Amino acid sequence: QVQLVESGGGLVQAGGSLRLSCAASGVSVSKNAMGWYRQAPGRERELVATLFVSGSTYYADSVKGRCTISRDNAKNTLYLQMNVLKSEDTAVYYCKPADYSGSWGMGTQVTVSS
Repeated sequence: QVQLVESGGGLVQAGGSLRLSCAASGVSVSKNAMGWYRQAPGRERELVATLFVSGSTYYADSVKGRCTISRDNAKNTLYLQMNVLKSEDTAVYYCKPADYSGSWGMGTQVTVSS
């Protein structure tokens, strides 16, 4: 049974930083490509970043240069370090294996004030 628990969101001012965590159970963050996604009000869910098994990464243009996706294999936890946050980063953030077709977690809310 796969369980994904996102945390670390909150209210921050523009220009601030947050570190999101995704505690995974039933799936290895090191043996699967893992992704961070977000859904803003009135917007479709979008891929923010992907961490591949090889260590290669992908970032959406909107966050490139401001975000870093990483993992702690021992803790089986995926992270998303978000810097220089902008109002447009406001969204609910979710983590999920790239090839996982199961249900989404509850996500963690990131709200950036301008």
